[in-house]
Order: sequence, then structure tokens, then C-alpha cells
Amino acid sequence: MDTVLRDVTVIDGTGSAPYRADVALAEGRIAEIHRERAAGTRPSARTVVEGGGLALAPGFIDMHAHSDLALLRDPEHTAKAAQGVTLEVLGQDGLSYAPVDDRTLDEVRRQITGWNGDGSGVDFDWRTVGEYLDRLDRGIAVNAAYLVPQGTVRMLAVGWEDRPAAPAELAEMRRLVADGMAQGAMGMSSGLTYTPGMYAPTSELTELCRVVAGFGGYYCPHHRSYGAGALEAYAEMVALCREAGCALHLAHATMNFDVNKGRAAELLALLDAALAEGADITLDSYPYLPGCTTLVALLPSWASEGGPGATLRRLRDETASARIRHALEREGSDGCHGVPIDWDRVEVSGVSDPALSGHVGRTIAHTARLRGEAPFTTARELLLADRLGTTVLQHVGDEENVRTIMRHRIHTGGSDGILMGDKPHPRAYGTFPHYLGRYVRELGVLSLQECVAHLTGRPAARLGLPDRGLVRQGYRADLVLFDPQTVAAGATFDRPRTLPTGIPHVLVDGRFVIREGRRTDVLAGRSVRRRGEKHRAGGEGWS
Repeated sequence: MDTVLRDVTVIDGTGSAPYRADVALAEGRIAEIHRERAAGTRPSARTVVEGGGLALAPGFIDMHAHSDLALLRDPEHTAKAAQGVTLEVLGQDGLSYAPVDDRTLDEVRRQITGWNGDGSGVDFDWRTVGEYLDRLDRGIAVNAAYLVPQGTVRMLAVGWEDRPAAPAELAEMRRLVADGMAQGAMGMSSGLTYTPGMYAPTSELTELCRVVAGFGGYYCPHHRSYGAGALEAYAEMVALCREAGCALHLAHATMNFDVNKGRAAELLALLDAALAEGADITLDSYPYLPGCTTLVALLPSWASEGGPGATLRRLRDETASARIRHALEREGSDGCHGVPIDWDRVEVSGVSDPALSGHVGRTIAHTARLRGEAPFTTARELLLADRLGTTVLQHVGDEENVRTIMRHRIHTGGSDGILMGDKPHPRAYGTFPHYLGRYVRELGVLSLQECVAHLTGRPAARLGLPDRGLVRQGYRADLVLFDPQTVAAGATFDRPRTLPTGIPHVLVDGRFVIREGRRTDVLAGRSVRRRGEKHRAGGEGWS
């Protein structure tokens, strides 16, 4: 054997009771599991890790990650590896870097600079989904899967116009989604409060989901509202996927803002009714209250029609800016989920221009008071000076909702982690140990074996992976060893890049990426992709 993890408490990812065992690894897989510990029967190996007191679980699967460029720019990727994450799902919220042409690559790089940086230092030597996945296969810190981003697809076929697609444009979008699925994507994402994806009517999304369903994939929408109208937005996605015959995975499924305090049970009742009728639905969430996005995303959608350049021109124009302010502060813009903005809850977490770093860690309202000006004036000048690259935290969550949703049987974990900025959301560095330390050990919201199943076996099942997500003989040796008594997120809102404690070992493909709490130089991650053939009943293909 290559490695033996000796006398560990196995939490296998199914939700079953833990058990003690020696687990032997060979050639990147779990070769043997020895529950018997009698003398003379224990496996030997070149490397032996004594696991007394440590739990062994499948590597955690981050169902909602924004590491699309970070995996290429930062080979160590310690933010995720140190948490025990061994697989991330990229291409989220309808905006990512494949499929693109030269025009749309430049546009999407500018639009989501706040999520991923401007791409400096990255060789964009791909254009298709398959080429991007090939680029990942040159060696990354952890494994990665990909969703075809519907907003990027619309950018290619329609542009930035707020209108339904013409028949030829819809046909082109269907082709682009089919190509991405055939090249290995797991499904399709949308960002329906982000332009230009939000301009798509329900009928257009349904047609694209029919394509996804044809490959046995799933649809992962950031739907049209997490605030006012949230339940209606969830219901739209459920009905859409029922019509298309497509599996549904609801991204960062929260009920935010004061209008939704304590209303998570209403969402779960909606989903339970659909599940009882045979719908295939899962969701993910992060164990924190604030959300994180770009400042420009809060603007009304009409302000971003035409792309980033057009948005900047409108912000410079006094008449257009007055309309934007009215939509934000009086009406509740669609970018801010239909809720009038509270500038005291919008905290700047990162800027693209270092000269603007004085804004970081302050709310827009706080900076405005220091300057003696209206908060919208502060926000407008920041957007212009930072060329839309500003990220923000929105302090709009509800603890009761967070706990209620994470208990549900279809729940999985996703960080929604944005790694950019001077003060990123701590979920980027802390989501998975925070589940285990805060919500399992301290609060008892989930049992340890339940929580591990939410973070491993259940997401692997959603992705359809036949040999990941469980501690089982023959499965890939993507594993994490942690101490249930000490595991905790180090990251806080004041120190968001602090690494977790209580996770001494993480393995990807049977190789240590974290050993004795330190990052190694191993780059064992690769793309995890669907095979190219279309789905046949009983015959899904995966690699």
C-alpha cells in the first residue's frame, strides 16, 4: 500500500454511524478498509498516519465556488485545501470564462473583476468549455467541475440587450450549451440578478434546460430574487425545471432581508411539495448571515444594459444617475432583490484599485458620513473610480433561516467564496470547518455524521459521481482527517484569511495536499467532467 490511515474514526459520507478502522490507500484509491484491529492483521504501507482521535471523512465538495481563475493563478489554493475541500464546482451564477470569443472574454473579465480579479497573470489560452477543463488538467490544487454559464452564453449569442432572444439566437444558445455539456460540464448555471443573464425570460431558460436535461445534467440558478419576491422566484425555478424535465440545484438557497425573517419554512414547504410530486431538487447554502457580491450588481438591470462601458457612462450622466438612485433607494432595484437599499448594511470588502483601499471595511453610509455627503454619491464615485471592480458584503441574513435550511434532507454545502479583496467574506476560508465547529459541535444543529453527508455524499450524488463522496473500497482517495473536538474556522470578518484549525491532513488522489497542517507542493487536482455522449436512461457516463 502507498498509505495507511491507522485507527481512524470513519465518517463515511452516508450519514451512518461512525466506526473505527484502518484505511489503506493505493494508486489514488481506497484499497482496503480494515474494521478488525487484531494483532497481525493491520495493513502496512510506505506511509503510515496514526489517526488516534481523528475522524476520516471523504473530501468536502464545495457546490458553489468562485475559484475559476484562482485555481490557475494560485497553485497552492490553500484557502480551500486547508478546509478539507477536494472538489469545487465552478462556472457559477451564470458568469465565467468559457465558452467565449475574444470580445466576450474581455467583457466578462471586466464584469466579474470583483469576483476573480482582472485575470492578470493568467494565460487565457482557451475559448471553449473543453479547452478550459483541459487547462485545469495541467495540474491544480484540488479537483474542479464546471457549469456552463448561461449569462456568458447569452453574451455570446445575443449581447447585452434586454430583450428575448430571436429564434436564431436561441438556436445558437442551445448549441453552445450542448457543446459545453458534451465537453464535460455538469450542468448550467444562471445569475438572474446579474446582466445579461437576467434578461432571459422563463421560456428561454426552459429551452436551455431541455438541452441540459438531455445530457442528464442539472440547472443551478441564482434566481431572480432573494429578498422581496423570493418565494415567487423559487417557484419559477421549480416550475421551469418541471416543464423542462431537468434536475434543479438551488444556489446559495437563502431567504434574506427583513421581509423574509423566519420564512424559511415556507420555502421548504414549496420544495417538499415538489419533491413529493417526483421533482429532483437539491440546494446549497453557506453557514453565515451576510451575503457577498459586487457593488455594481446592486444597480437596476437597465443601468447595466449594453455592458460595463455603458454602465460607466450612465453613472457619469447626472440624469441617469438620478434614476439609478431613485431605483435603489425608493423602489428597490431588481439588482438589490426588490428591497430599497440600506447603505448602512453595505460594507466594502474589496477594491480593484489599491488607491481606494480606505473604503475597505467601512459601510457606504459610514464613509458618506465621514465625507459629509449622501451615500449614493459615495457609491457612485467609488464605482467610477474602481471601474466597477468593488466587492461588498450585504448584512441582510437571518440566523433562523440559515439553521432551518441547513437541516433539510436535500441540503449541501457551498462556500460562494470570493477570494478577492482586502477583506473578503470569511466563508471563502472558513465555510466547511465552520459547519463542523459551530453548527455541529457548538450548536448541535446537525449531528457530525449528518453534516459530513451534507458536505460529501449528498453533493457527490447530485453530481452523479460513482466513485467519490464516500469512504468506500474502490473509491477515489480524496479524503480529510480532522479532529471533531477542535475543528473550527479561523476566518472571521475582521481576519478573513485566517486558516482553520483541527484539520491536519487532506489528500487528493491519495496524495497529501495538507500534511501536519501545512500545504505541500502537490498539485493532484484535475477536472471532473461528464462524458460527451448524451444521457440514456440507466446509462449516464462520467469520468
